Amino acid sequence: MTQQESPLAIYHRHLSAGHLAYQYDTRTESAVFPPRVIGPGSGNPALEWRLSAGLGTVHAVTVVHPRDQDPYNVVLIDLDEGFRLMSRVEGEPAIGMRVRMRAHTPPDGGAPYPVFDIEESA
Repeated sequence: MTQQESPLAIYHRHLSAGHLAYQYDTRTESAVFPPRVIGPGSGNPALEWRLSAGLGTVHAVTVVHPRDQDPYNVVLIDLDEGFRLMSRVEGEPAIGMRVRMRAHTPPDGGAPYPVFDIEESA
């Protein structure tokens, strides 16, 4: 029996290439995030991988003030493809603000993760 790459490993591989990937369940016609082995609600084991354009809207913002450290924001972002994720936004985010994803790789060589920048108004 061959060992398949885990959904999390596939997600990280896409992030390493600068892309935000998500899964899509053709049975429910909906985005699936975070990565999973089967579709929630449908039990579909054949989820498709798709690439997000990385554009979204800030849904909620909180600022964490750890002792003896700089404060940082924790933000829920609704991606245009129909899924929500928790991340951070560079700058001062506000609810309803449009943002764009970029992949960040920690200097210690850890797994990449998405961060967002505020989209400039047109």
